Amino acid sequence: MRARTALGDIEREVSKAESDVQLVRERAARNRSRLDAGTGSAKDLQALQHELDSLGRRQAELEDVEIEIMERAEAAGAEVARLEAEHATLATDLEAARVAQDDALREYEAEAAKVAAPRADTVAGVGDDLVALYEKIRTQAGGLGAAALRQRRCGGCQLELNNVEMNRIKAAAEDEVLRCEECRRILVRTAESGL
Repeated sequence: MRARTALGDIEREVSKAESDVQLVRERAARNRSRLDAGTGSAKDLQALQHELDSLGRRQAELEDVEIEIMERAEAAGAEVARLEAEHATLATDLEAARVAQDDALREYEAEAAKVAAPRADTVAGVGDDLVALYEKIRTQAGGLGAAALRQRRCGGCQLELNNVEMNRIKAAAEDEVLRCEECRRILVRTAESGL
């Protein structure tokens, strides 16, 4: 994650800034103890005092830099925490979606098995020629080989049959295989056919 890498980089900057400040503090402490001891010439002591003033300014500058870096680290840490929380939420949502998908697939498989169960008995009572015709049409028509005729409409292509076609269907024998003139699917007559 890019935010974690950025935070790691900033934390290394904080460590370096802290180390720089500590070095200046240690040097200032050594110089102060030498100055307090009063050993050395007046010129050396004056040079130590000047260096202590310089070290004080340098320490203040480094501490300002350290504070700025720490503020950036705090902001980066907050961003990492926000992104990790968002990631956790998304992971939970994704897992819930997977569970829902698995449940839906199980339901569909159960429904498909239930719908397919009587097919074998139906196929056995229809005859091989009609089953072969159905399979051929189903393959050509994108999975639907037969369609119900409801209120003068083919359930496959959804087109309304004209009067001539409806009269031909009315006159046909009950066991005659009828097909839609438009989509060529087998028409299944029902009580709602409009005959």
